[in-house]
Amino acid sequence: MDDTGATLMPVWRANLALLTRQVGAATRLARMMTFSESYMKLILSGQRAFSGEFVRGVEAVTGLPEGWMDVPHRTDEVPPAARESIDNERPHARFRGTAHPVRKPPVLRAEPIFGQTAPARRDDAAAGADSHRRMAGVRKMRDLAVQDVRKLERYLSVPPVEPSVMRARVEDVIAAAEPDESVCADLAGRLEQIEKHRELLLRHVTKLHALLARLGEE
Repeated sequence: MDDTGATLMPVWRANLALLTRQVGAATRLARMMTFSESYMKLILSGQRAFSGEFVRGVEAVTGLPEGWMDVPHRTDEVPPAARESIDNERPHARFRGTAHPVRKPPVLRAEPIFGQTAPARRDDAAAGADSHRRMAGVRKMRDLAVQDVRKLERYLSVPPVEPSVMRARVEDVIAAAEPDESVCADLAGRLEQIEKHRELLLRHVTKLHALLARLGEE
């Protein structure tokens, strides 16, 4: 992280907390920024640092003026348009960057002597190290996303109410109430759609988990 980021980090974090103070705002902003809710909460709790690129992304996505996050604000100073954007989860732009801080480049560099050309091997090693750090960051974000997907997969696989039990109880109500044929058909059709869409959703979630698990391993 550069000196500017280190200096502004407390202000950035305070303004981010200001934007997400309302119930559910952190989750909505996370989705608007294409981050997981758990990763956003780590940022808000101070367990993860973030970059100036992320801060500019928050401004763009919520419609805040550029540089707004760099100055301390009060709750009543949040622009209504930005509050409405978060409340309704309507981003003004698409964020394609990263939240990970960029390390400050070294001040001193080795210079070639006696007119020799500096070997490119050192640059290649630095590029390899940067690539390794980037992929490590990708894997961390991927693991957080995989955890959320697996929770949903387990929930769909073992729902709090067994579908067969729910169907039996609904059928008991139909038998006792004796509704007309159109209502019976409507109830039966909705039971069928619930079971069918649950199975379809579970297949999509399982496929999503398989695709996510491969990201960051290349």
